[in-house]
Amino acid sequence: MRAASGSIVIDERPDKRLVQPAMKVSTPDIVRLFPTFVWCRRLEQACYEPLDRDLMAYVDTLIRSGCGTRTGSAWQSAHRQHDRPEFSVLIAHIERAARDVLAFLKVADAPFHITGCWVNVLDPGGTHAMHSHPNNYLSGVYYLRSQAGADTINFHDPRPQTTVIRPPVTELTAYNTDQVVLPVSEGTLLVFPAWLPHSVSANTSAHARVSVSFNIMFSDYDTTMSPPLWGN
Repeated sequence: MRAASGSIVIDERPDKRLVQPAMKVSTPDIVRLFPTFVWCRRLEQACYEPLDRDLMAYVDTLIRSGCGTRTGSAWQSAHRQHDRPEFSVLIAHIERAARDVLAFLKVADAPFHITGCWVNVLDPGGTHAMHSHPNNYLSGVYYLRSQAGADTINFHDPRPQTTVIRPPVTELTAYNTDQVVLPVSEGTLLVFPAWLPHSVSANTSAHARVSVSFNIMFSDYDTTMSPPLWGN
């Protein structure tokens, strides 16, 4: 079959291969949809060392006095530590971090407050099962004592439907894993969405891991934010 100039000739006889034009495609773009963030800041050593020293002295006093709750290898303080004067410096860092996160998320200026703040002590062998923090907007943790074997936190994929089909992979990446292990150290301050599931692996070190957890919520949410967005 004769073809016009510039066209491709296809031989329709059964003993001949079809000749097809070369396929030209552009480099694909990966569109990242609905990303999940964990905000991480490490205080300067000159800042966190005296802060940690003072807070650990307070924590030791709480434990010796029999305050808090012990469950196996874990101890937890009461949940209103943000009201204590011993926590005033740390609370200032937490509130600054929260303002930075809200600015990053382009949240309109809105007052917020800490709804809970407590100390966690995880002895050798202790773990913390996967959980989230309902009825809050942000959650976070600050590390007072963290050493090799007790220096990570696990964040889990919040999309339950991704477990329906789990094919084998040749390499774990941010696009196919269901868990991210984030390394931490003393002076590390993390802030993340309160709905993001997280856990702590077993403390394999010879010393306790000590951290301060907290939750943040918008002030007067029921009157300032809960009305329908399509109002007015």
